[in-house]
Amino acid sequence: MDSDAGAVLVKLARAAIVAGCRGDNAALDIPDADWLAAPGASFVTLTVQGRLRGCIGSLTAHRALGADVVANARNAAFRDPRFAPVTAPDELEIEVSVLSQPVDYAFGSKQEALAGLRPGVDGVILTAGHHRATFLPQVWEELPDPADFIAHLLRKAGLPASYWGPDVRLQRYTVTAFHE
Repeated sequence: MDSDAGAVLVKLARAAIVAGCRGDNAALDIPDADWLAAPGASFVTLTVQGRLRGCIGSLTAHRALGADVVANARNAAFRDPRFAPVTAPDELEIEVSVLSQPVDYAFGSKQEALAGLRPGVDGVILTAGHHRATFLPQVWEELPDPADFIAHLLRKAGLPASYWGPDVRLQRYTVTAFHE
């Protein structure tokens, strides 16, 4: 990515949200840059006065990074089921996280899994049967203890916080995060 990638990505996310608030969901002009056209996975996190207002993203690269940021910004603003659609985009603080490719994380026990996590570094995807959830590395700021982090991730996946079965699989990834 270019040295101005953060500014470009955040500006693109904001433009997508502002256009959506005006009812304009036409394709945005994405700057012509190889790194924006390359496949990429992103999450767009919206906050208002430090409180979560929306967060949607892609875990794997399946479209151009620029298009992924636009789609995830619109989804975070207008389709996050936890919140009503955004109507006042000026209040929003926007963070764009560009994800690395997730990699399988091997472990023999829950204790081994917890001991191998890197607080503040690892984003984690937890899968157990048909349950699946992820936390970005930024969540470590609120849940710095690996046991608490995994317990909350299990609950997010729709499982009891104490669940740990042979079907639990973990993947981890890192992010490069850009803020306004």
